[in-house]
Amino acid sequence: MTDTTRKAARPVSQAAPAGPAPPSAARRPRRWRGVTPWLFLIAPLALLIAFTYAPIVNMVAYSFTDWDGVSPELRYTGAENYTELFTRPELFEVFFVSGYYLAASVVQIGAALYFATVLSFNVRFRNFFKGVLFFPYLINGVAIGFVFLYFFQDGGTLDAILSLFGHDGDRSWLGTPTSANVSLAGVSVWRYLGLNFVLFLGAIQSIPGELYEAAELDGANRWQQFRHIIAPGIRPVLSLSVILSVSGSLSVFEIPYIMTGGATGTETFVIQTVKLAFQFNKTGLASAAAVVLLLIILAVTWVQRRLVPDDKVDLV
Repeated sequence: MTDTTRKAARPVSQAAPAGPAPPSAARRPRRWRGVTPWLFLIAPLALLIAFTYAPIVNMVAYSFTDWDGVSPELRYTGAENYTELFTRPELFEVFFVSGYYLAASVVQIGAALYFATVLSFNVRFRNFFKGVLFFPYLINGVAIGFVFLYFFQDGGTLDAILSLFGHDGDRSWLGTPTSANVSLAGVSVWRYLGLNFVLFLGAIQSIPGELYEAAELDGANRWQQFRHIIAPGIRPVLSLSVILSVSGSLSVFEIPYIMTGGATGTETFVIQTVKLAFQFNKTGLASAAAVVLLLIILAVTWVQRRLVPDDKVDLV
């Protein structure tokens, strides 16, 4: 009886599970999981380094030389370019032109927020109006510059429209510094309104609909819904739009360069930097100006982030 029991127990002991797998076999999938994301990031990181960070490093290096942009030889001049920049106040007077675009950005953000709020509710033809507002942002900036160049010229489209309302006489809209900068700032508002509109619209639509239903049951009108639901819910996006608008107003280039070339008091800091590099062959000085502009934008962005921190919003 004992022998039979021992013989029957042998297959059970032989079928017992094997010991734990070797640690190397278990670690292989974990290693690949950690490596796989970096494999997907190789191409984007390579492009980012090649076309963003490497040019910035070269720009900083050129700012300490007297390179003319053509000669193969470079002469190290130390901080001479920066000394010239800060001892010539006329080079920074062009920042006053940015004030027009800064004021225009306030109008732009206000108009975009208004249209985004209205079109977030059930309005007839709202999809049509969404496309109309966003379409200018899709157009090439050079094309916009040429279109509005004919729009604002003497006897052009704007004068023809005003004549229909009894306003006779041609006016040089781009002939004086004030009217030219106001006109260019208006073009900038028309072009970039769609970007802020889409940002605000997406943020508003991400707010849970139950909050609007509860507010309506409590008798809240549209203004109260905007004040207590929409405004707090889009605060991070609003902060982002302000940062983009301020940095954009300091680095305006495309529209004034195409329409006026910086004439009649419309020259911006970026246009001046381009002229230093390609018209006066002072690439070293232009690089120093670009570095200063980059530091100014970073400083302004840092101040904004400190004054308006990006706090997490919890509406529920």
